Amino acid sequence: MLNQVKWDRRFLLLAKEVSRWSKDPSTRVGAVITDDLGRVLSTGFNGFPRGVLDAEERYLNRDEKYKFIVHAEVNACLLAGERARGGSLYVYPSFAIPNVCHECAKVVIQAGIKRVVGFTPSGEDRQRAKRWEDSIRHAEIMLTEAGVRIVEISL
Repeated sequence: MLNQVKWDRRFLLLAKEVSRWSKDPSTRVGAVITDDLGRVLSTGFNGFPRGVLDAEERYLNRDEKYKFIVHAEVNACLLAGERARGGSLYVYPSFAIPNVCHECAKVVIQAGIKRVVGFTPSGEDRQRAKRWEDSIRHAEIMLTEAGVRIVEISL
């Protein structure tokens, strides 16, 4: 068990590094998917689809940004493909537990991921999560019903 927590922390720190690749000035999110042996299968960060102009003014307009952006978790699932089945998804930062929105929860479930792992949210992150409360509530319902384990790791 201790070994699992150690590796969970390591993969969350890798997701933190991947989050730095995002061009979103307000929220940079990173994701890592590992298989059941702890091998990294894919990474993802939030950003616009390939070939779509990722101009700063689009990121600064929240309504516009949400129409264009692909979440880090979705990017990681797309890259991992079938290999994600049975694996773990690590997401940084954690605004809440579970640390995925309802749209990402649907993709996670369909990809066959069995664990979603995040750090315990900080006070600042919890404030940021207020606008996502409804989405997170629905994500928790879906993940629980689908048998996806939600794992919280203390900082």
